[in-house]
Amino acid sequence: MFTPATAEQRFVLEHIVRLAEISPEAGEMMDPVLEGAGEFAAGEWAPLERLGDTEGPKWSENGVTMPAGYADAYKAYVEGGWGTIGSPEAFGGQGLPVSLSIAVLETLGTANMGFALAPILTVGAIEALAHHGTPEQQAFYLPKLATGEWTGTMNLTEPQAGSDVGALKSKAEPVGDGTYRIKGTKIFISFGDHDMADNIVHLVLARTPDAPAGTKGLSLFLVPKVRTDGTFNDVRVVSIEHKMGLHASPTCVLSFGDHDDCIGELIGGEMGGIRAMFTMMNNARLNVGLQGVQVAERATQRAVAYARDRIQGVRADAPAAIVEHPDVRRMLLRMKAQTQAARALVYYAFGQLDRGHAGDAAAKARVELLTPLAKAHGTDLGNEVASLGVQVHGGMGYIEETGAAQHFRDARITPIYEGTNGIQAADLVGRKLSMDNGGTLLGLLAQMRDEAEDGELLRLIDACEEVARNLLSSDTDDRLAASYPFLTMLSVAVCGWLMEESGRIAARSEGDPVFLKMKAATARFYVEQIVPEAMGLKAAAMAKADVLYSIDAEAFAA
Repeated sequence: MFTPATAEQRFVLEHIVRLAEISPEAGEMMDPVLEGAGEFAAGEWAPLERLGDTEGPKWSENGVTMPAGYADAYKAYVEGGWGTIGSPEAFGGQGLPVSLSIAVLETLGTANMGFALAPILTVGAIEALAHHGTPEQQAFYLPKLATGEWTGTMNLTEPQAGSDVGALKSKAEPVGDGTYRIKGTKIFISFGDHDMADNIVHLVLARTPDAPAGTKGLSLFLVPKVRTDGTFNDVRVVSIEHKMGLHASPTCVLSFGDHDDCIGELIGGEMGGIRAMFTMMNNARLNVGLQGVQVAERATQRAVAYARDRIQGVRADAPAAIVEHPDVRRMLLRMKAQTQAARALVYYAFGQLDRGHAGDAAAKARVELLTPLAKAHGTDLGNEVASLGVQVHGGMGYIEETGAAQHFRDARITPIYEGTNGIQAADLVGRKLSMDNGGTLLGLLAQMRDEAEDGELLRLIDACEEVARNLLSSDTDDRLAASYPFLTMLSVAVCGWLMEESGRIAARSEGDPVFLKMKAATARFYVEQIVPEAMGLKAAAMAKADVLYSIDAEAFAA
């Protein structure tokens, strides 16, 4: 029940990202990369999805063992060079645009969402080391990470420090030779241990002696599972979590330095941990938005197949598949439109990231603005589409054997990790709205207004500007109270702009008539039915915070 979304990826890369403008070489390689990734994912990763959900990784005192077939499938990924596409050429990668490499990640994650977390986290580790590592660290670790031969992790959360990263207590004591002795416990570490690679490179936030409290006192450390001399580095898996979904990904509790022999190297300078970690986290946030696309695509494919096969009721006096009933068609078209909208938003953000890397300052600012939208709205849509997928299946959607429930369970974590979607909304109205005194956002809205044609879309764009100007002069509580409805309004407006343009392009393009007809229909559905819904959020986005504090905390239990 998996078909690579190659035609849709090609359309978005060509017309929304405009990949050939970023890199003519990547434009030429796009088709073979997309087709090859699709064949690989269908043959190697998709068949393991159900096993990963039902059996999952197993923990013992010797570490984590992945389900049967996973180590071989990961080895095939490494040998196929799929991890090298966007990695730096200087360290064995192909140096192609990130926006092409994430199309491969989308395909892998659509085939097997939990499994694809391993390369996603490795990409983040590569980003952190490429920007903040020493030449020696880069030379030793990046070639192994670039191929995927070694995997990477991200270690922030502790039992007492979740979203409040500044509360973490892990310690880093200088050894005297430039290295540090790491001690502490980290939780919720995706792929913190497994048996698919010879080494795992942990990037760990910890606090050096006499460092100030809060985030200013944090430093980032490179802590390999196996040291450069081949010896074990005193990093132990205490347990793995029993989760609602995403079962193929081992979520580990890691203990560093149980025997006072865990050695780490500083990355990015002492007390530069947050700056270095955010290089990794911003990449991860865009990739979590991409996970929303992955789960939405797979849920949509499964729902469409079921709706075409399931015979219930009559149409024109004859038994009919449920796809013929108007409300089922409404759900399916909404699923396809929301999936395509999420893909357009996330791919567009990655395209701006590539342009920013090439020196385009305006694009660099725009991707900063778009990151909370891509992460939050992309994952909200993944959840909506997965839920609709269960509904299309009816009672069978609630039965695990159909697979629809797995997508619903897998999707639910995505609005939570890598910064909850509420934190993304706070980031939007805090740091991102204020960029260039509002100029970055207002510039985007001006471009959207110039190019949009539909009256409801233009009305939504104007409403977003009105809300944005109001929030720029509002106090902190009022901004935060309005943050989530504003994020959703703005995201729908951006998606509407991109979808409307996609529909215009599809109408004048030559190619597969079935694909282009569906593309035009989803664009029309999005602009006509989803865009107007977002106008209903304006009242909440303009409201003050006082109603939220008109009662005390005890009243919530009334």
